[in-house]
Amino acid sequence: MDSTRFTPLYSIAGLLTLWVLAAYITDDPQILPTPWQLLPLFGGELASGELLRHLGVTLMRVLWAFVLAMSLGTAIGVAMGRSERLNRWLDPWLVIFLNLPALVLIVLCYLWIGLTEAAAIVAVTLNKIPNVAIVLREGGRALDPNLDAMAQVYRLSWWTRMRHVILPQLAPFLAAAARGGVAVIWKIVLVVEFLGRSSGVGFQIHLYFQLFDVAMVLVYALSFICVMLVAEWCLLQPWERRVGRWRRA
Repeated sequence: MDSTRFTPLYSIAGLLTLWVLAAYITDDPQILPTPWQLLPLFGGELASGELLRHLGVTLMRVLWAFVLAMSLGTAIGVAMGRSERLNRWLDPWLVIFLNLPALVLIVLCYLWIGLTEAAAIVAVTLNKIPNVAIVLREGGRALDPNLDAMAQVYRLSWWTRMRHVILPQLAPFLAAAARGGVAVIWKIVLVVEFLGRSSGVGFQIHLYFQLFDVAMVLVYALSFICVMLVAEWCLLQPWERRVGRWRRA
């Protein structure tokens, strides 16, 4: 049996050990409770349905923002990679939006659109599009012109060309953008909820922050982190290994 498969579990066990040591050193559950002190609170939130409800709301926001950011960022990035003229025009825009703090975009969206669901999703999407575009621009530049020429010679349809020529070459770049995208988007979604929503994990963290309830802050934060770890290990990492298999061939 390959012991390296269990390395992530050993790593998490080590992190939990450090947490327990820090909790014993602090010796104050109000400041840093131990993991087992969170279990009754987690069970209570789960039994009441509040935890699943807020997790579901946050996951839907993450999903919407992810799909929009990946779609628009991919289209912009590939177009920039294929057209040097377009790249010269849009590159300053990318630099500006990459360096614009997420908090500023969130506040502006709330001021312009209102404290609505649309404003929350737009704010998160706008924050992530430049990062996706940067990665996919390199993917567009890496496309093999010989394969393009072959597709033109055989007069392949747009869909056939996209499916069998373009997307296979872009797959590693899409995988990299997706993995980085999920990690960034869910953090920005929590900030959006913290500032202006009445539901979601970020809203609950804001609520318990005002009450200075460290234990409940940890319950909601760790619950969502566990969900994202499952998505990372079960979906994103296997997909990335699959699309990057040609590099190791």
